[in-house]
Amino acid sequence: MDISVIITAGGTGKRMRGDIPKQFMEVAGKPILFHTIALFHSFNNSAQIIVTLPESWLSYWEELINTYQFDVPHEVIAGGQERFHSIKNALQSCNEPIVMVHDGVRPLVSSETLQRCVDALENYNAVIPVVPVKESLRKVFGKKSEALIRSEYRIVQTPQCFEKSVLEQAYAQDYHDGITDDASLVEQNGEYIHLVEGNDENIKITTPMDLLLAESLLK
Repeated sequence: MDISVIITAGGTGKRMRGDIPKQFMEVAGKPILFHTIALFHSFNNSAQIIVTLPESWLSYWEELINTYQFDVPHEVIAGGQERFHSIKNALQSCNEPIVMVHDGVRPLVSSETLQRCVDALENYNAVIPVVPVKESLRKVFGKKSEALIRSEYRIVQTPQCFEKSVLEQAYAQDYHDGITDDASLVEQNGEYIHLVEGNDENIKITTPMDLLLAESLLK
């Protein structure tokens, strides 16, 4: 299957409280983003890989590539004001009929998860990996709370995968604060979202604790 992969890494990682954006932090011997790019290339070495980066960090990215002699083919696009704008810009460069959108700081998505997404795209226009909620949940409103039925909920992961035309139509909408991810945007456009099984290791590295966990898993 011909695939374009948009890897979003346009954030500055304020919750990590580091000197550099989290996607550039070293884990298991190389920057997180290198791991993420490499796993998609390993899964499909003909996939078009597009990476969105903060414009002010583009030269730093070139330095990292030279320092680590990173040679996995990819294209770089400057990120926009919000994730929405970064992906909308990247979509214009996508050449393939299928588009996967993945968080740059999720370097542990499994090849099995990727294959489940690809297989499902044979029958559906929009596919996302999810995992069950393992902890008890409570909804908080004011000073009160109530228990929720956790079996009715799923944790959403990436890559979120779409027919290119479906994603393009969704991103023709105007930006608003209610946009949480690509699937919700596509869903607002009337499309059905098909769920497939993700993998528990596919964490989004957001905090220092996540960094420690990713280090252990990648090693």
